[in-house]
Amino acid sequence: MADRITKEKRSALMASVKSRGNKTTEGRMVELFRENKITGWRRHNKRIHGTPDFSFSKQKLAIFVDGCFWHGGKKCYTPPKTNVEFWEKKVEANIKRDRRNKVLLELSGWKHVRIWEHQIKKDPNKVLQRIQRLL
Repeated sequence: MADRITKEKRSALMASVKSRGNKTTEGRMVELFRENKITGWRRHNKRIHGTPDFSFSKQKLAIFVDGCFWHGGKKCYTPPKTNVEFWEKKVEANIKRDRRNKVLLELSGWKHVRIWEHQIKKDPNKVLQRIQRLL
């Protein structure tokens, strides 16, 4: 179906849409940390390659909490049915950036872990145990 507004107006409209807080991913990780008295973490540390969602500077551990759609998760990714070319490029660019950030983190002496959205939903205790082992 053809869009009724111009490409520029559509872009401006979409840019004005704001996030609602990542409750199923990052928000759930914050809850896990607080419920289990895990301290020493920082959110979105821009000084670290890739700006991880959570970082533990003392232990040099970066944690990325990724949505299966946005980062092309192998288990849960479902390709969209519309605007396929755009979304394929977008997700592929995210995957390449994730790989590059992983290498840069490792070269700078940081450990990193990628937690997928479906892992948090399915078994948050397993996610927690994995992080506790790394800490």
